[in-house]
Amino acid sequence: QVQLVESGGGLVQPGGSLRLSCAASGSIFSMHTMGWYRQAPGKQRELVAAITNGGITNYSDSVKGRFTISRGNAKNTVYLQMNSLKPEDTAVYYCNLGLTIATMKLTGYWGQGTQVTVSS
Repeated sequence: QVQLVESGGGLVQPGGSLRLSCAASGSIFSMHTMGWYRQAPGKQRELVAAITNGGITNYSDSVKGRFTISRGNAKNTVYLQMNSLKPEDTAVYYCNLGLTIATMKLTGYWGQGTQVTVSS
């Protein structure tokens, strides 16, 4: 069983920054993809950013240029640096670990989520 723990969420003013962290533990396979999804009330859970074991990244168009996903030296750790935050970034952010970017939403493991609120 794989467990994911997110941290770093909170309340921030528009234009501010937050850094989310996710650490995975358990029976983690060597080759895997990790990423961040978010879900706002009344909306579908959507991909924010993902990074493969080889370092290939994918970003939602809505966060390109503002968010950066990265892996720690330990490959079961992933970060999301969020800059220039907007109110529409407000959501619960979930860490995910899966086989590929294409399949991780459906078959990957999920963290419990961390709330990010962008408001004045």
